[in-house]
Amino acid sequence: MSSTPPAPGDDTREARRDRAFFGQPLALTNLFGVEMWERFSFYGMQGILLIYLYYQTTDGGLGISEHTATGIVGAYGGMVYISTIVGGWIADRVLGGERTLFYSAILVMGGHIALSVLPGLLGVGVGLILVAFGSGGVKATATSLVGDLYDEDDERRDAGFSLFYMGINIGGLVGPLLTGLLRDNAGFHWGFGLAAIGMALGLIQYTVFRRNLHGVGGRPSDPLGRNQRLAYAGGALIVVVIVAVLSVTGIITADRLSDIVVGIATAATIIYFLVILTSRQVTPVERRRVVAFVPMFIASVVFWSLFQQIFTVLTIYSDKRLDRNLFGWEFPVSWVQSIEPVWVVVGAGAFAAMWTKMGERQPATPIKFALGTGGMGVAFLLFLLMPAGQNTAPVWALVLILGVFAASELMLSPVGLSLATKLAPRAFHTQMVALFFLSVALGTALSGTLARYYDESNEAPYFATLGLVAVAVGVALAIASPGIKKLMSGVK
Repeated sequence: MSSTPPAPGDDTREARRDRAFFGQPLALTNLFGVEMWERFSFYGMQGILLIYLYYQTTDGGLGISEHTATGIVGAYGGMVYISTIVGGWIADRVLGGERTLFYSAILVMGGHIALSVLPGLLGVGVGLILVAFGSGGVKATATSLVGDLYDEDDERRDAGFSLFYMGINIGGLVGPLLTGLLRDNAGFHWGFGLAAIGMALGLIQYTVFRRNLHGVGGRPSDPLGRNQRLAYAGGALIVVVIVAVLSVTGIITADRLSDIVVGIATAATIIYFLVILTSRQVTPVERRRVVAFVPMFIASVVFWSLFQQIFTVLTIYSDKRLDRNLFGWEFPVSWVQSIEPVWVVVGAGAFAAMWTKMGERQPATPIKFALGTGGMGVAFLLFLLMPAGQNTAPVWALVLILGVFAASELMLSPVGLSLATKLAPRAFHTQMVALFFLSVALGTALSGTLARYYDESNEAPYFATLGLVAVAVGVALAIASPGIKKLMSGVK
């Protein structure tokens, strides 16, 4: 596979003008495909990761406690999205978005290979680190490259992001189904191996059709000088050494990982906003737009802290509370994670068509965020209606609740990706997308921390508290919407 990026040039405008893919630029198909396969491998692996950690060794697992296992999963998920900052920075300052995407996908594949062939915690450590940094690079750059396919005032933008998001959820749908089935019949490591094969297929299709991008993302927007590269490389090495020392001395432990990532994500958020808001490269209009992003960032954190419990609390819920019996056969735990993507795949096209048809009449972005966050709160409150007892919750009821998850996600997540590209200052183009993913990082890490308080024998207070908080945040954001729209300075 060639690592030579497409040559940049004026034909970038061609990618923005064409309508060969359902009215969208043809280059969207390439990004759609590589992200679909990356999500296939990511969610396929994540579908069996938690149970691999807490299942007993006699069942092929590692025998770690549930609380520690959920913390590891939450911390890992948070690090995936924190690494979007690294990926975004490398794209803007070192390699350009297109090459960063390509090399990051190779890292993802390597991580899944490590999980499939290396034993025990060694495979978990090496595999999750590679997948976290690789997936972060793919997510930051793929999203930014999609934004580059459109002019700022192109009304196709939200619809294009919804189609792109459908590709993500096709991968998220099929991945857990196949890896879960393979895990049940052949073992965990075979499931992880299938995730590696999926990412390899994504790399092959991306390489074959790479020229469709017409030079989009070919060069870094603000390249580093040679001395700066050496300085940053030295700094990165120091960070690696510090983390290694803290791990060996017992300061960083598995049961504290999610709390540590929450702290890192919080500090990074504060620093990142301050860097952007105080930069001399940011104009007054761009600065107001960044301020407008703050309340939606907070709402996004709340949303993801609930939504990402699909991989923590909901996995335990599916294992212990859900009646998974279908005509005498108990389907794999990981299959539950494919239910929500089904709703998204079905709904993404409808949402894209709805936004396109409504045009100027569609709800403002803050209202979409409010509906998404409040909707997740409603979904958690619906768990209160489930019957008590082990393996008693009906699948059909969980399917409906996950439908609310999906509708809420479609209100916030693809719109959030689009918003990040629209509000981004010119000097922080890709890094603004990384900042949106930082809200996902903080929420995802919180999902691991919050999961410690879940008790399947007394779950009502847990679902009620988190549900009411999310609804309250959604209402507050809706009330503040007029002021936020004013700060957005014309961006819709």
